[in-house]
Amino acid sequence: MTEIPLFDDSDIDRVLCVVAHPDDMEYGGSAAVSKWTDEGKEVAYLLLTRGEAGIRDLSPEEVAPLRAEEQRRACNIVGVDDLEILDFPDGLLEPTHELRRAIARKIREFRPNAVVVTTFDLQVQWGLNHVDHRHAGVATVDAIRDADNPWVFTDLKDEGLEAWKADRLLINGAKPTHAVALTAEHVDRGVRSLEAHKVYLDALSAHPAPKDMIPGIATNGGELAGVDYALPITVVDM
Repeated sequence: MTEIPLFDDSDIDRVLCVVAHPDDMEYGGSAAVSKWTDEGKEVAYLLLTRGEAGIRDLSPEEVAPLRAEEQRRACNIVGVDDLEILDFPDGLLEPTHELRRAIARKIREFRPNAVVVTTFDLQVQWGLNHVDHRHAGVATVDAIRDADNPWVFTDLKDEGLEAWKADRLLINGAKPTHAVALTAEHVDRGVRSLEAHKVYLDALSAHPAPKDMIPGIATNGGELAGVDYALPITVVDM
């Protein structure tokens, strides 16, 4: 029995994905991105950190460029050309005014209809959520409102970046309200985009294989929505 409806994204032209680290979009979200780019939608990624603290046995100076290159490969697989990686500290991300301003800047520049984030709940299906994920989500919610308010971060308006309203927030990994229908090809590209993070995944000995993990997410989502494959998401009207 269908439990959640399919998400109607026919009126969305631009999608901005805001996450804390390289690889965060690849846990199901990139499969939906593959669908959107196939349909001609413009998709941009904004990463708030370089993920430099993510590999215990390598120094941040070594890890940052490695992870950036892996993210570029992942983006190429799902058709994303617009990748911006900021330099906020990995592991120490906070929802400051500075972070909100940086996200609001990208929203005003890119002018998306929808913004995608990963879940910012404390307790998630796989345990306790990373502090950077939580703070990235909270900062993005606030930045969506900031970007629409001409009297917040007025220096952006002085630079020619007018207020912009992103209509919807899409949350990956939270309790779903909708599902994005996918094909087997979208799921395959989602798998390959996660596999692109080879150095990072090799450092995580207990990490499930992407070829098992991503189809599992998409199959479960499909069962909820009455289709073969889907990404379950929470949709919030802003």
